[in-house]
Amino acid sequence: MTHELKILPKYFEPVVYDKKTFEIRKNDRDYHVGDKLILKEWDSETGYSGNQVVRYVSYILFNWENAIGEGYCIMSLKHTPPTVGLDGELNEQSDYQISP
Repeated sequence: MTHELKILPKYFEPVVYDKKTFEIRKNDRDYHVGDKLILKEWDSETGYSGNQVVRYVSYILFNWENAIGEGYCIMSLKHTPPTVGLDGELNEQSDYQISP
């Protein structure tokens, strides 16, 4: 599934240059490993800048011991979608998600 999401300028550049390889989001979109995220740079005063970056979800952590808050998740991001074998299973161990 593809998700178009706003991202503040202070987080956008670190994602572009791979300094920030994760997103913490409210899980109101039922995120899954393999989802495509189109992160669109957005500022509350000026709106969308026109800049965007595409990343894929490679790992998801939900409600980890109440450290991130109820209903939130941490998603690891990578440049390419996870690979899937002939059996339909994700090939890389890092491409699994942990369910709540």
